Formats: sequence, C-alpha cells, structure tokens
Amino acid sequence: MIPASDRLAIGAIEIVRLLDGTFKVDGGAMFGVVPRTLWASRAAPDRENRIALALNCYLVRTAEATILLDTGVGPDAGRRYADFYSFDRRPGLLAALDGLGIGPEAIDAVVNSHLHFDHCGGDTVKTAEGTWVPAFPRARYVVQRGEWEQALHPVERDRPSYRPAALKPLAEAGRLDLLDGDAPVAPGVEAVLVAGHTAFHQGVKVSSGEAIFFYAADAIPTAAHVDLDYIMSFDLFPAATFEAKKALLARAEAERWVLGFSHDLRIPFGRLRRAGKRLEVVAASGP
Repeated sequence: MIPASDRLAIGAIEIVRLLDGTFKVDGGAMFGVVPRTLWASRAAPDRENRIALALNCYLVRTAEATILLDTGVGPDAGRRYADFYSFDRRPGLLAALDGLGIGPEAIDAVVNSHLHFDHCGGDTVKTAEGTWVPAFPRARYVVQRGEWEQALHPVERDRPSYRPAALKPLAEAGRLDLLDGDAPVAPGVEAVLVAGHTAFHQGVKVSSGEAIFFYAADAIPTAAHVDLDYIMSFDLFPAATFEAKKALLARAEAERWVLGFSHDLRIPFGRLRRAGKRLEVVAASGP
C-alpha cells in the first residue's frame, strides 16, 4: 500500500514516490565540508557515523505517458556494494510498481538523472544466463549524452560509481535516448541540466497548469541539502553544484515548486519556506 504522503497531484499529473529500498552512507561524505555538529541535528548518525538514506524513484503518470525518474540500485547490485552500503531493498521498485498494478511493459520512458549505480541499477536485469537486458522492454531510456559517455569511460575517481556492463545493453537494444542539454521528454515533462554532482547530471521538471514538481536528484539529495553549503563530497564539481543549486532554489521559492529528493526517507515531496535568511523544507502533499 502506497501511503498518501507518497502521492502528489500536479494539476492533471499524478506523481508517486516509489521506494527501491534504503542504504547507509558516511554522514560526513553526504554533507561535505559542513561540520558534524551542524549536520547531525538533521540526520542522526549511528555509531559508525553512517546515516540512513532512501533509494527514491518517482513515477509520473500523464495522459500521454507513464514515466519513471531513476530506478534505484536494482536487484543485482552485487555482494560488494550490498555489504558496503547495507542495502535493504524493501519494498523494491518492481514490487512497488506491482502494488500499483503496473508491470514493466507499461513504462514508456525511464529518465535517469545520472548513471551512478544507485540511480540506474534497476534499468536492466540479469537473465538466468548471466546477461543483462532492459528491465522495462518498451521504455525509452533518457539520459544526457555526456553522462552516457562518462558512464562507459569513467574518470578514475568516479569509476566505482559506474557499472558499464549493465548499461551497454540499453544501447544494444536500441532503447537509448541521448540528450544534449535541456529537452522535452513528454508533454509536461522536461529534462533539465543541473550539473555539479557529475558534469551532465540532470533534473526533471513536471508542469501542469500553474503547478510544478521538480525532481532535483543528487543536486539536492535530501531536504537538509537545501542549504547552499551542504554539498556531498561525492560531487565531482562542487562549485558547479553550488551555483546550479542557488539558481534552482531561487526559482523554486519564487514559483512555489514542489521538490523531490533522491535520498530523503522522510520527505518525499517538499516545498520551500523562508526562515529568516535560511530556506527550510516543509512536507507537501498537494499542488
């Protein structure tokens, strides 16, 4: 059962947060240069300094298309990743979709914010013979061209975050849709470049009437990261993240966007509220 807090109406468009599971990561890595004395009040760490994070995916249902935004870590992450990050894959993306009566063949498009394994691991599934095939056989897989090239030939610092062998079947099956910057995905759904976490990281803007939902992905991975200085140490270009996030938040505040976060467990949908000079996030459940 999908809780009401995980559903949102943006005009005539329905958006549902689907949880591929949870994982744990070092809190210092998630908040970069921000001291633990500040970030720990927002994300309580365990004895190993790890914080619990969500593997959020978003289902967007319009009159014309059924679209997934990111696919989590997927069922075949591998033992090394599973042990290191303490993945708990309940309920899992496919099970969550099944609970809505949606099978893999019903997905028209998958938009990957970027191709780190925890955002695209569910793009493909492994067959009994050990080969990879697209998990959503009818879907277009939408990603920035530069991100695709980086995923297949990653720089050394970012190499552990990519799994090229699991991604190549998307191109081989003819399901890949490569973008060069901002571009429409479907009526009311637009991919928007928000660089910094990777050079070609993208968010997704969903519009219906005056209402707007923006999936910020790893540009703003949790509600705590709306503070400009809260930038993950995983970001390849933190200065670019700062500038992109600053522009994005200014527009989101002015136009009353609802934001979606890639890794926030408690707040699937949030609106910005000014508290003095700071912005904070309040849970949103409607347009």
